[in-house]
This record gives sequence, structure tokens and C-alpha cells, in this order.
Amino acid sequence: MTTLGVVGAVTTPQLVDVVDTISGVRSYSSGGSRTLSSCYAERWGLRIEHPTPEDPFSDSEVTWLMPELGLRLTTHRPRSRHARSSPSVLSAVRVERDQRHWQTTDLLLGLAVPGGTTARIVRSEEFAAAVAGRVLRPGDADQALRTVHRTLEELSNVNHNLTSWLTWHGIYDSWPPL
Repeated sequence: MTTLGVVGAVTTPQLVDVVDTISGVRSYSSGGSRTLSSCYAERWGLRIEHPTPEDPFSDSEVTWLMPELGLRLTTHRPRSRHARSSPSVLSAVRVERDQRHWQTTDLLLGLAVPGGTTARIVRSEEFAAAVAGRVLRPGDADQALRTVHRTLEELSNVNHNLTSWLTWHGIYDSWPPL
């Protein structure tokens, strides 16, 4: 007689990264790190950029951490100026910071905002697996859902225009940055 084991959801450990604003290095929970090409504290959060040499399509990653909104905004600059740009991604995050470090915990749920069309929820399967596998604490899961749904509603109020949404939040800087 053969017994079958229970198959569970595959879960990813929670993703945490730390930006050291003094040394200009972003460290990941995986053990990797990136030297930042730019790192600026803004009244609304933190603006960083670093090269992505391993990515055949992307030259660099631009990230804005917006702790008051519980969001990280990311885009990739294409290697070719003729390439189609990828959607911007708003990810629900928990941000903790001190004078030198910004620690971001990814809450595994977000929105892809392609520009010119409706934003859509992304990473929902990963989020569900993390909740089922208890990788995400119930408070973090609740925060992720509330943040993503609030943001999706706000975006729909401005016709899914990311620049208008940022302006509505008092962020007047250009996105994507030049």
C-alpha cells in the first residue's frame, strides 16, 4: 500500500531589502547587494536607482519608496531607446527607517500600471501561497490587501494615470524619471 504525502503550497520567504543611504548600497535578504547609482531622500520618501547588468532588456531599475503610502514604485529603464517600456509596479511594502537605513519588507501583492490602460493586481498567487504558508503575518496580509485596493481605487479616480495619482498625493516629480 502506498501512502501519498500532502502537497502544500510552495511559499517564498519574505523578501526584505535594506538601503544604506550613506554607503549607497541596497542589500537583499537573498544575500545579494547592489551599488546604487543614485540615492536621494525626498520629503515623500526615498528615490534610488541601480544598474541591472544581468538583465538583457533592462539597463537599470528605478525605485521610489513611499512609506506614508505603504508602497514601493518600480520601473525598469530599457537598454534600447526603441524598446517598449515595461509597466510601472506599485508594491505593498512595510518600510522601517532610521537616520541611515531604509528597510523594506515586501508584502507580496501589488499593481502593474502599464500607462494608458487599467492597472491590474499582480502577484496574487504568490500572496495567497504566502498567507496559506504563514510566511505573511495576518497583519501584513491585511495591510497588503488594504493598500492595494485603496491604491487601485485612487488610480481609477484619475483614469489610471500614475502621474496624476502621484500629484494627488503631493508628489510632483516626473514619473518615470528622465
